[in-house]
Amino acid sequence: MEIIPSTSYVLYDEPCFRLAEVNLQSPGSRGWRRYQVVYVIRNDRLAEYRKDLGPAKKFNANQFQIPGGGYEDNGRMWIEETVGRLMEIADTLRSRPVEWYDVKVDDLLLGYRYKVEASKN
Repeated sequence: MEIIPSTSYVLYDEPCFRLAEVNLQSPGSRGWRRYQVVYVIRNDRLAEYRKDLGPAKKFNANQFQIPGGGYEDNGRMWIEETVGRLMEIADTLRSRPVEWYDVKVDDLLLGYRYKVEASKN
C-alpha cells in the first residue's frame, strides 16, 4: 500500500484521477461531516486534497465517487479528466435528491427498466 501525500490546494486545469464526496468523522470526533476528496497528479504521483463541505446531515445527496482516470493492465495510470470538470459533475450530483428504488436482487433487470421508463416521463 502506497502512502499518498496531501496537498493544500488544487487547480481547475490539473489532471484529476478521482473525486469523491464522503461522510467522515470530523477531527476530535465532533460529529460527521461531508468532505470532498480530490486525487490530483503532482510530479507524476497522486496527491490528496480534502475540503470540508459542512455537517453531513445537511446533505440530501448520497455519497459518491467520480473516476477521472484508471489503470491499464500493465499498471500504468491514465487520466481523462481535470479537477474543474469533476467538480462540475460533483456540483450536479450534490444538487440531486436521493433516489431509492425498492427492488429485490432477483428483479434488478425489471428495476432498471422501471428507472429508464420513469426518467422518460
